[in-house]
Amino acid sequence: MNGFDERFLTRNGLAARQLAVLLLNHEPDTRLPRVRDFAEELGCGNGTVQAALRLLEESGAIETAARGHLGTFLVRSERSTLWRLSGLGTLLAAMPLPYSRRYEGLATGLRTAFEEAGTPFAITFMRGAGARTTALLEGKVDLVVLSRFAADRLIEEHPVELVADLGPATYVGAHGLLLREGASLDAPGLRVAVDPTSEDQRMLAERAFAGRTDIEWVESSYMQLRDLFAQKLADATVWNLDEVQGRTGMGGEVLPLGDEVTRDLSLRNSSAAIIGRTEGTKALSAVRDAVDLSTVTSLQAEVLRGERVPSY
Repeated sequence: MNGFDERFLTRNGLAARQLAVLLLNHEPDTRLPRVRDFAEELGCGNGTVQAALRLLEESGAIETAARGHLGTFLVRSERSTLWRLSGLGTLLAAMPLPYSRRYEGLATGLRTAFEEAGTPFAITFMRGAGARTTALLEGKVDLVVLSRFAADRLIEEHPVELVADLGPATYVGAHGLLLREGASLDAPGLRVAVDPTSEDQRMLAERAFAGRTDIEWVESSYMQLRDLFAQKLADATVWNLDEVQGRTGMGGEVLPLGDEVTRDLSLRNSSAAIIGRTEGTKALSAVRDAVDLSTVTSLQAEVLRGERVPSY
C-alpha cells in the first residue's frame, strides 16, 4: 500500500488495523483462530472480521488459505506492512548513555534485530534507570533497557512487564568494590558514593555494605566519582568494571563484591533486560515474537571483540 489508503478509516479498516496487531503474533504456515474468535476479541461482528481480513490481503500484508476442516492458515505475512497498518508506529527505546563498548554493542545489536524484524525502531539515551522508567510510565518511550536486577524490582512496583532478558554480561561485564587509593575498607565512617538516579548502583551498594551502621552515604552523580576520589570526598563505591577498565583513569583498588547473595545480585545486574508498559501487552507480544535475541547478543559480542564498528 503506497501513500494514504482511506479504506483504513472505515469501520472495517479500523478492525483491520486491530487485526494487524493480533496477526503480528502469528507465524506463517500456522492455523489462525476462527473468525468468531477474532470477532469476540475485537468486539465486532463476524462480517467485519472477514472484511478486515480481505482488506489486509488486498494491501499485501498477509496471504491466507482455507484448508477445509483444518481451518484457515496464514500462508505469508509481511511484518513491516502489518506493523505499519497496525498504527503502532516507531518503537522508541530508552537506553543508558553509551559510555562503554558493551552498551554500544547492545545498541548496535538491538537496532539491527528490530530492523531485521521489520519493526521501526529508534533509541534515546538517558542516564539512570529511574529516569528511563519514568519516561516509560509517562508514555514518552515504549521500551526501556536496564539491568535484570533493576527490572525485577520495577516490575513489582509498577505496571510494567519483562519483554526480554538477554542473559549475563550483556548489560555490564561485572561490578566490583572500588576503594580509593589510601583508603581502608575497614575504616569506621567509610564514605560510600551512591548515585540516586542509578537504581542498579544504589541497590548494589546497599547490599554490598549491608550490616554496617557506620557507613556515610555520599550522594553524587555516577559520572563524578573520579573527582570525588581525587578530592578525597568519598572512599569507596560499587562500580561498573567496564568503566573502571575503560575510561575513568582512576587509581585505587578493585575488590570482589563478597558473599554469595551479593554475587547473585551482581549476576542479575550484569544481564540486560527490556521492559514495557503492561497496557501495551499485544504490542509487547509482537516484539517478543519478532526480535531475534541471538542477533542482539552476537552483534554485541562482535563489537566487544573489535570485529564490528558500533552503529546505532
